[in-house]
Amino acid sequence: MALVKSESELEGLRVSGSIAAMIRDRLAASVAPGVTTGELGDYAAELMTANGAKSAFLGYRGYPGMICVSVNEEVVHGIPGRRRIRLGDIVSIDVGVRHQGYVGDTATTVMVGVTDQDVIRLVQTAETALREAVRQACASKRVSDISGAIERTALDRGCSVVRKFVGHGIGREMHEEPQVPNFRQKGRSSKLRTGMVLCLEPMLNMGGHDVEVLADGWTVVTKDRTFSAHFEHMVAIRNGDAEILSLDKTGAGN
Repeated sequence: MALVKSESELEGLRVSGSIAAMIRDRLAASVAPGVTTGELGDYAAELMTANGAKSAFLGYRGYPGMICVSVNEEVVHGIPGRRRIRLGDIVSIDVGVRHQGYVGDTATTVMVGVTDQDVIRLVQTAETALREAVRQACASKRVSDISGAIERTALDRGCSVVRKFVGHGIGREMHEEPQVPNFRQKGRSSKLRTGMVLCLEPMLNMGGHDVEVLADGWTVVTKDRTFSAHFEHMVAIRNGDAEILSLDKTGAGN
C-alpha cells in the first residue's frame, strides 16, 4: 500500500530532495570532455559529506557506487569508473542521498556538445515527458495517468519507453509503493492521494525498448545499443499541482 506522508515527513523529504537536487546540478555543471565518471562519483561523495548526507545507493542491494552515471547506450545504474566523457556523449546522472532518515532521489541527462538532431530530440523528449508526468501528479488522478502521459509523449516523438524499470514511491526507504511505470498498463491502477511522494522517472530510448544488463551485474544498456535518456523528479501529491521536492533550495547555487 502506498504510504501517505505526514507534514513532518514531507519536510524531511523536502530537505533530502533539495540536497539531492543540489548535487545533481553541481555534477551536471561538471560534465565535460575528459572528465571521468569516477571523478563525478568522487565529487558527489564530497558534496554529500559537506551537506551531512550519505549515498542512498552505495551498498543498496550490493551496488558499488556513490551515484549512477550512465553514458549513451547505458540506460541506468552505470557504475562510476575510468570511462572518460567525450564530445557527442549524453550523460545521465542519478543521485540518491539519505539525510536524517529520509531519502532524496533525482536524475538528469546532460548533452556534451551534441549535434546529432536525433539525440537532441531524444533528450528533449525525455525531459518533456517528465514535465507531462508532473502535470498528472495530483490527487484527482491515477498512476496510469502519469504512465500514459510519459508513453504518449515518447511515442508521439518517435522514442520508445523502457519497460523493465519504473518510477516508485519514496520516503524513509528508497523504493516504496506504488510502482509508477512509464507506459500505460491494462487494468485499474492506484489512485493518487494527497501526501503520497513519488519518483517520476522517464527512461526513453532512440531505438527499441528492450534492455539488458552487462557483465558487471548493474549497468543496464539498450539491447540495440542506441542512446537512452533519463530524467527524474521527486513529487508530493497535492489537491492541485504537484510539489516538486527535487529542486535545489539549499542556497548553495551551481
